[in-house]
Amino acid sequence: MLRLILALLIPLLAMLLITPRVLPVLRRLKFGQTIYDLGPQSHMVKQGTPTMGGLTFAVAATLTALALHGVWFGVHDLGMAVVAFSLLSMLIGFLDDYIKVIQKRNLGLVWWQKVVGQIIVGALFSLYCYLHPQIGSRLVIPLLNIEIDLGVAYVPLMTIVIMFMINSANLQDGLDGLLSSVAATGGIAWGSITLLMMVGAITLPGVMADAQNYLSVAVFALALVGALIGFLRFNYHPAKLFMGDTGSMFIGGATVALAMVLRLPLLLVLIAFTMIVSSLSVIIQRIYFKLTHGKRIFRMSPIHHHFELVGMNEPQIVSMYTAATVVLSIVAVLTLL
Repeated sequence: MLRLILALLIPLLAMLLITPRVLPVLRRLKFGQTIYDLGPQSHMVKQGTPTMGGLTFAVAATLTALALHGVWFGVHDLGMAVVAFSLLSMLIGFLDDYIKVIQKRNLGLVWWQKVVGQIIVGALFSLYCYLHPQIGSRLVIPLLNIEIDLGVAYVPLMTIVIMFMINSANLQDGLDGLLSSVAATGGIAWGSITLLMMVGAITLPGVMADAQNYLSVAVFALALVGALIGFLRFNYHPAKLFMGDTGSMFIGGATVALAMVLRLPLLLVLIAFTMIVSSLSVIIQRIYFKLTHGKRIFRMSPIHHHFELVGMNEPQIVSMYTAATVVLSIVAVLTLL
C-alpha cells in the first residue's frame, strides 16, 4: 500500500516543485507553441506558450515507476513493458514537437513519418504481448466474463488499435487541461482495475500473471495520475504550459498499453471514450465534407472545438469531458465485477 501511495505522491510533488523551474528555461530557449491557423481564432492568444511540457510528466512518471519497481520479471515484466512502450510512443511526438519548435512548422513531422513510426512501435509491442505467456492473443470480453482468441490476427489488429489510440489522444489535446484531466481520470480507472485483479476482487478468464507483476503496472498507472495532476497546475485554463505531441503521444501509448497488458482493450471504448470520440468526429467530418462537396456536420473538428464555437468555454468543456470519463470509468469497473 505504501508503494502505491508513494507512486501517486512523488510525481505529483515533483511536478509542483520542478515545473516552475522548467518554464523559464523553455521560454529562454523559445520553445513556444505555434498555433494552427485554421483553429479557433480565440486560440491565437496562446501563440508562444511554452510547449513540450509532456517531457516533465513523462520523466516524473517513468522515474517513479522505476524507483518503486519491486520484483523484476525480466522480459516478461509487464510494468516495464508499459513504461518502455509509452516512451517509444513519446519519442515520435518529441520528434514532431522538435521540428515544430526549431523550424517553426506547425505541422511537424510529415504524416507518413508518424504512421511509419507508429506502425513500427505498435507492431513490436503487439508482438511482445502476443508472445507473452500471460497475455497472448486472448481478449477478455467485459460483462460476459469470457475471452476470445484472435490468433495470429492479434498482432495486426492491435497495431491498428495502437495507432488509433495514440492519434486519438493527440487529437484530444486541443484545449487547456483537457487531455491531462481525462487521462488522469482514466489512469485512476486502470490502476483500480489492476489492484482489484491483484486482490482477486476481479477474476478474469485465463489470467495467470503474478500479483507482483500486476503491482508494477498499478504503480505506473498511479505514477502517471500523480504526474498529470501536478501538470494540471500549469496546464489548466489559461495554460502556462502545453504538453505538446510529446505528452499526448506518451499518454496515448500509456493508455493503450495498460489496456493491452490487462487483456482489456475493449474497455478503451468506455475509459478512453472521449479520446475515441475526438478521432471519430474528425473522420466523420472529413467523409461528410467530401461526400457533400464542402458541407460540415460540426462547426469544427475535433468535436471539442465545435463545443467551443457554439458558446461553451474551455473549463466547461473540460469539466464535461472529465465528468463523462468518471462515469464511464465507473461503468467499466462494474462490468468486471
